[in-house]
Amino acid sequence: MSSLFTIVPPDYPTLFFFEVGEWYDYLALIVTTVALAVGAWLIIRYKWAIVLFFIILPITLGIFWWPYSTAGTTTAGWFPVVKHYSALLGSLSLVGIQLVPRLRNNRWYLLFPPILLAGNILEAVVRDIQGYWVQGIDPYQGGMVNWGGSWNIMNAIAGVLNLLAISGWLGIFVSKNRDRTVIWGDLTIWWIIGYDLWNFAFVYNCISDHAWYSGVALLASCTVPAFMKMGRGAWIQYRSYTLTLWTGFVLTVPTFTNASIFEHQSSHNGTALFLVSLAALVCNVGVFLYHIYFCVSRRRNPARQEVYYDTAEYQKLIATHATAETQARIQDRVSNTTKKRQF
Repeated sequence: MSSLFTIVPPDYPTLFFFEVGEWYDYLALIVTTVALAVGAWLIIRYKWAIVLFFIILPITLGIFWWPYSTAGTTTAGWFPVVKHYSALLGSLSLVGIQLVPRLRNNRWYLLFPPILLAGNILEAVVRDIQGYWVQGIDPYQGGMVNWGGSWNIMNAIAGVLNLLAISGWLGIFVSKNRDRTVIWGDLTIWWIIGYDLWNFAFVYNCISDHAWYSGVALLASCTVPAFMKMGRGAWIQYRSYTLTLWTGFVLTVPTFTNASIFEHQSSHNGTALFLVSLAALVCNVGVFLYHIYFCVSRRRNPARQEVYYDTAEYQKLIATHATAETQARIQDRVSNTTKKRQF
């Protein structure tokens, strides 16, 4: 049985969460974050970027480089490959919504984003549960050192709760503005925070020495835009696109995070592992309970309508991004659901 006391401390100086590192590790973190965010922004705005990053590079590298590039590295194994292609599929489903108008009103097609998002979370939940049994060298992750414990189970529960709070996919629409971002208003700021805490804890638990980039930088690259005017309501697009770009980069240059001068390792601190997963669990319990309360108190079915459409933030998204046709469709869906409930 794993516990805090089984962890062997590293032989390098550490802060609480990570090693002290060098100044260029911190610069690389900033550059990686900005590069991913800018890459996602380009893909949202320009078709040439879609073709380059989502078609040409995945096909070319997938045939000639990725089958051989990760051998003998800590990126070897099934998870990085599955993560990349699931992220790519999710990205292409969003591209379809953005570029093909008739898909935007197809309720079956609109199931793709939530199904793929849920699948992405479930992949990580499975890895967290596997990680509970790991003490030292991780057989699931190319020989990386990880330390399993109660934090894996706490975070797996947090991931399931975050998944169950996904709602409002029928309300996904494309912005009327020039950038044509995909807006999903029911993924609220608090849901995003819950997701970020859970996802960082997962990376910190299961691919610990990749967490500086695959956790901090990757999550910042999609969350910071979601708090800015350019990305408000479009978190799902930034998340999917930055994840696709990053997983493709990791498969292409697998030594960047673990065998280069930019390597920045985890502290492998049992207390840090416990507190990160505890924070993720507490936050997602709160998000889930509030979601249930909101659905029950407002008598809303999360599978048939937007749950948070009448909140101030959602109304601002509608006013800023929705065409008159989209606003009418939202109102019609809300009205019809209300009438059926009353009947």
